[in-house]
Amino acid sequence: MNTELSGVPVLVLDREGPTIGDEAGALDVIGQTYGTEVDVVAIPVERLDPAFAQLSSGVAGAIVQKFVNYRLRLVVVGALGETSGPVDDWVREANEGRELWFVADLAELEQRLSAART
Repeated sequence: MNTELSGVPVLVLDREGPTIGDEAGALDVIGQTYGTEVDVVAIPVERLDPAFAQLSSGVAGAIVQKFVNYRLRLVVVGALGETSGPVDDWVREANEGRELWFVADLAELEQRLSAART
């Protein structure tokens, strides 16, 4: 669903749908933004392959890189579950940047987008 949060065009994926677990899955989502003004893609954590939270798998890096290449900000909505120190560090560092954010829900995303505009 395309929507606007704090004046920013956002594609919000449904919780149910195909699992996104590789570059092809990322490109399918990116394709949904063509012909739109979308700047941000919000993906519920339930849609991501469980390997996304295992940094050594390379899944997260491949998916995130596709969004960066297409100049789209990626937002993971929901908790990754039990994670290790390196994943926690990665989430914290990502949330300090612009390309990848981890948020609890869409309300938090809206707050972050609003704060980023000021």
